[in-house]
Amino acid sequence: MITWATFPFLRYTPALILGIVACLVLGAGWPPAWPGALGLAGAAGALLLLAVRRPGPAATDAAGLLALLAVAALGAALAQRATESRRADHLTHVAAQTEAYEAVVDDYTVARPATYATTLRVRAVRVAGRWRTATGGIRVSVPRAGGVPAPRYGEVWLVRGHPDPSKAPLNPGEFDYRRYLAYHQVYHQQFIHPDQYRVVATRPPSYLVAISMRAAAQLDGVFKHYIKPKREYSMASALVLGIKDDVDAETKQAYAATGTTHIMAVSGLQVGLLFGFMTWFLRVSFGRTRGFRYWSVGVGLAVIWAYAFLTGLSPSVLRAAVMFSFVIVGRALERQDGIFNTLAVAAFCLLVYDPFLVADVGFQLSFLAVLSIVYLQPRIGRWFDAHAYFANRQRPWQPPVVQRAWRGAGWAADAVWQATALSLAAQVATFPLGLYYFHQFPLSFLLSNLVAVPISSGAVYVGLGLLVLKGLVALPALALPAAAPVLDYLPQAVAWVFERMILLFNEYIFWIGRALPGALVREIHVTAGQTVLVFGLLGAWLAWQHTRRLGWLGAGAGLAVALAGSRVAEARAGAPLEEFVVYSIPRRSVVGFWQGATAEFVAADSLPLSETERTYRLLPGLIQRGARAPACRVGWRGAAVPVRRLADADSANPKFYLKTSPVVLARWHGLRLGFVSGRLAPAARPTPLDVLVLRRNARVAPEALAAAFGPQVQVVFDSSCKSWYVARHDSALRALGLRPWDVTAQGAFRRRPPGR
Repeated sequence: MITWATFPFLRYTPALILGIVACLVLGAGWPPAWPGALGLAGAAGALLLLAVRRPGPAATDAAGLLALLAVAALGAALAQRATESRRADHLTHVAAQTEAYEAVVDDYTVARPATYATTLRVRAVRVAGRWRTATGGIRVSVPRAGGVPAPRYGEVWLVRGHPDPSKAPLNPGEFDYRRYLAYHQVYHQQFIHPDQYRVVATRPPSYLVAISMRAAAQLDGVFKHYIKPKREYSMASALVLGIKDDVDAETKQAYAATGTTHIMAVSGLQVGLLFGFMTWFLRVSFGRTRGFRYWSVGVGLAVIWAYAFLTGLSPSVLRAAVMFSFVIVGRALERQDGIFNTLAVAAFCLLVYDPFLVADVGFQLSFLAVLSIVYLQPRIGRWFDAHAYFANRQRPWQPPVVQRAWRGAGWAADAVWQATALSLAAQVATFPLGLYYFHQFPLSFLLSNLVAVPISSGAVYVGLGLLVLKGLVALPALALPAAAPVLDYLPQAVAWVFERMILLFNEYIFWIGRALPGALVREIHVTAGQTVLVFGLLGAWLAWQHTRRLGWLGAGAGLAVALAGSRVAEARAGAPLEEFVVYSIPRRSVVGFWQGATAEFVAADSLPLSETERTYRLLPGLIQRGARAPACRVGWRGAAVPVRRLADADSANPKFYLKTSPVVLARWHGLRLGFVSGRLAPAARPTPLDVLVLRRNARVAPEALAAAFGPQVQVVFDSSCKSWYVARHDSALRALGLRPWDVTAQGAFRRRPPGR
């Protein structure tokens, strides 16, 4: 039985989260929630005073309920206050009229193969020739070609032109990047050419963050100097500093497939290792000194926050630092038994600071993993007593060496079992989120983590030791330059060990992937509601394990039935669906024919889809609809959809060496389709179509389209058409009463067959 008065934040934090989520789901356009929060808080206070004067359960329960409602209203009010688009001077109100703007680089720079990406925070805009103050975030991309330097935190840019609103998902099931940016208070995007902006000053929004980023870059330089192999260097930097720019796609995929991606992110694992080592070292070295319990708090907080500072103050390490700071203070106050309340307090404070953290995947995974480990790991660990198992195999007549071997085997088996229990406990709480966000589940997570996590944990200590050692020998080397080569031997030796440890767990991860190629269950689709049901089912099971009350089993059975029903309803809704789709894939001509869970894709431009295009553009829709064995065709070859080709004017002209593609006509379940990529020849007689797809800037006259394919045809510009081409023909087509659709700007075009 939980004594709620001892753990108040186990009630307040969920209430705060519910208020924030309600604001996010129902929209930020609500009227201000502050009056309601203050009113509910006042009513709760009045009832509490009444309960003190006239004790009774009714007044106390009512006061507690109103207090929870007040906290929920507070969450909604905080979310509203943090929503920058509600401000009167926000960029949203003047973006279309903006001629130029001044902004500061306010984020890390991500180096992509062809561009640099970062976030600008607007300070002023010019509208109608006049400058005015403004606020707002813009996600910008700058080409890397031509020696363009990477944007640096704190640079003040003067940019010509105006940003565009962030694009909604362009294809079915695609990741909603617009919503992701909105949760980070970024509502606009812009591709900026090198001649479109100028760096006019350097004024960092936070000098502390600027210094921290510079320190992280210097430490990264230490790893780059000592660790020469690119893969090992990139993993060293990711493991200790959280810098993942140089980690190649193959390595990322290998770690994702084995459930060990968390190793590459500086977050709870690294901060927890530092916290554990520091706690052990201080207790062993100074545990008996006067006031140890209090002054060790200051040392612990200083070490953790120094590490956060040296790793660039990234959001993930800041969350972990806040979490462990509360744990350290709770231990000093002898509140170890209230670890759940301590974690709830940490989450409450973080959400008050930034309510949109509730939608952050890292925040969700971090707190759920820690809560699950704290609660479940000891319970799972008690399932098997390795020490007792091997101790029972000892006999008095056995030689001492054999008895020591049994004890050693017990110790080793217990260490392995406790690590297994920890990994299982972490997975119990996080696998529903893994299914929802990543649509996959690595069955090999146990084998991967049992070896990779201990080795990588040791590598973290060695990597930190390398940085400390380099700092220690740097000062004598400056004073005695002649001794610098000799002093450098020790860092070189530590770096050699560090590199070999990284190589070891890298090779192990790749080996697991090769040895168990089918251990990654892919393309799992669960909705947000189904994810909540899965968490509810887990919670009911854990409550039954704790209380042994049959009511919790009944609740779990009800949730299981609801989950199964939602899956059946989803399958029944998608089974009869038939749909033709023109996809929005940059510079490509790709269409899809859907019949229930069966899909066939045709790359009409005769080029196969790349793995990146398939993964980011088509795969989300495949997962969402539960597609089975989709077929991908190139240039209509082998397509099940019957087509016939009409030679266009250019393809029939012998003077042209390069022949354009002919006009392609198709009929699918009664839907009449046409694809034109060249110059349209005069038609002897009209060929009525339902959908006409224009490809590769087809040289057509709007009047000729209406005459050749009928006045009711739906004209679609696919992604191979340039923006200037679409702009030139759009108004002319509308003037003729035709209905143009641009998949680049409006997203994928979707059409069901007639009568379906």
